[in-house]
Amino acid sequence: MNLKNTTIRVRLSVTFGVLSAILALVSGMAIMNLYKDKEMFTNYVNGTYALQVQAYEVRHATEERAIMLRDMINSTDKKDKTEELNRFEEEDGKVSERTQTLLDMVNEFGMDPQGRDLLDKMIADEKHYTAVTREVLALDQQGRHEEAIAKMMDAEYAASDAYIMSFRASRDHGTETGNQLIQEFNSNFERQSNIILVFALLALTLAIASGVMIIRNLTRALGAEPAQLKEVAERVASGDLSPSCETHPVPDGSVLSTLKAMQMNLADIVGTVRNNSDSIVTGTMQITSGNADLSQRTESQASSLQQTAASMEQLSATVKSSAEIAAKANMMAAEASETARHGGEKVDLVIHAMQDISHSSRTITDIIGVIDSIAFQTNILALNAAVEAARAGEHGRGFAVVSGEVRTLAQRSAQAAGEIKNLINTSVEQVDAGSKLVAEAGESMQVIVTQTQGVSQMIDELTLAANEQSQGISQVGIAVQQIDEVTQQNAALVVENAAAAESLHQQAGQLMQVMTQFRLGTGTA
Repeated sequence: MNLKNTTIRVRLSVTFGVLSAILALVSGMAIMNLYKDKEMFTNYVNGTYALQVQAYEVRHATEERAIMLRDMINSTDKKDKTEELNRFEEEDGKVSERTQTLLDMVNEFGMDPQGRDLLDKMIADEKHYTAVTREVLALDQQGRHEEAIAKMMDAEYAASDAYIMSFRASRDHGTETGNQLIQEFNSNFERQSNIILVFALLALTLAIASGVMIIRNLTRALGAEPAQLKEVAERVASGDLSPSCETHPVPDGSVLSTLKAMQMNLADIVGTVRNNSDSIVTGTMQITSGNADLSQRTESQASSLQQTAASMEQLSATVKSSAEIAAKANMMAAEASETARHGGEKVDLVIHAMQDISHSSRTITDIIGVIDSIAFQTNILALNAAVEAARAGEHGRGFAVVSGEVRTLAQRSAQAAGEIKNLINTSVEQVDAGSKLVAEAGESMQVIVTQTQGVSQMIDELTLAANEQSQGISQVGIAVQQIDEVTQQNAALVVENAAAAESLHQQAGQLMQVMTQFRLGTGTA
């Protein structure tokens, strides 16, 4: 594993992990040795040493019993003999009890074969010694005092010497075993101490090497002391992006070099943002001014469109009224044409029934009066049509000419009717002349019917044109209203754009104020 590519956390974890493992190993070895030493010490105290102490207790009881035996044999007082005998029995009981305790301890804690053989021999010699002592005691109690003394001086001392020799052999073996345990304990202590010392030195060396390596890597990774890094970070946080003068080279890839690069890049970004903020402020001012002008022009256009819409509504109403009047004139012209047609038919009847003219002169006079009235009405209608044509302007020019012709014809019809009436009144007797005049009147009536039909057709065309004009003007009015609505919406959008531009201008100003908090140095724009 390449330590150069690992993180500081991994390096520290590996270092302290190894040190912890060494510490755990040393601690485990120390604890194991302590338990082993404890076991060895326990075996020595409860085994070798305790057995020797107990063996000394047996020997002490044996010696006390021998003393009691000699005192009893040497005593001449019966009472003293009895006391010494009791004490002898008491010490003999102690010998038996302590010997049994010694055997129990050997069975409990164990003993090496040689030591067990020596111990068994010592116990056997002690039993033999006890038996000889009992024999000496029996001789003394039987009154055989001299024999008892002789046996005590011979056999009892020999048994005592044998017991002492076996005791010393067992004691020496126990002492040698204890010395071996102590020597083994000391050797183990020295060996474990050396091992612990080696591991401790290894851990210390590793800790020093790891510390030096970590310090060097941290210094190289940071590039400077933490206080200097903190100072650079605080300068950037306070808005000071001006470059600082470094007296020592900064390692590549270190935290300090990264902070320096960040500071330079941030200074470039802030400089660019500051320059762009100036452009944004200027642009928003121009947008605000343009929106204000556009708002004024849009409001003026909306007002003009409202006036145009009102004028179109008035014109539409006027054209609609003209169309209605033209329709009425068309109806009246149709009625006049029908009347003229009936008049022509009557004139035809007059021509075929000329013999009845004299009898029907009054009727003819009335008919002529009707014709005069129709001509008068036609004259009035033509006059009204001329007025409406004048109102219609350019579109009513042709209709005005026709109205003038109709008026002329109406006047001529009225004049002819008057002449016919005068002729009829003055020349009733002149039937032939009247017939001729009636024939002429019939022809005139045919002309009137034809012209009246032409006038009716022209009035129809005028009515159709007026209706088309009314529909076109209505459509124009609707279009003007839609344009007015769109213009009103545009005016509202212009107001919103002006408000947005003003808000953008304020935000750009705030951005400029924020940018002024950054200090970029003397060489940065």
